[in-house]
Amino acid sequence: MIINHPLLGPRDAAEFIYLGDACLIDRPDWEAEDAAEKFHEYGYIRDNIAGKMQELWYHEQGDRSWLVVTRDTITHEITDVEMARDVARARGRSK
Repeated sequence: MIINHPLLGPRDAAEFIYLGDACLIDRPDWEAEDAAEKFHEYGYIRDNIAGKMQELWYHEQGDRSWLVVTRDTITHEITDVEMARDVARARGRSK
C-alpha cells in the first residue's frame, strides 16, 4: 500500500506505524466533570468501521510526522492524506 505523504510524496506503508482511529486527536478535557467516563470511552471504545474511515499513521522510518489517512478498510483505497497537526488545528486543537 502506498501512502502519498503531503510533504514527501508517495511512500510505502512499511515506513509507517498504524495507530488506529483518528478520533484519538480529540482528547477529552481532563478537568471536565465527567472526565473519567470520557477517558474510558477515549481509551477503550472504538468503532470497527467496514468502509471509509480516518486513521492515524506515524511515519517512523521517515520524517516522524503524524498523518491522518482516509482509507476504505475493505478495499484499502486511500482517498486523502493530511498532516495530523492540520487536522487537529481545524478541529480546534492547536496543541
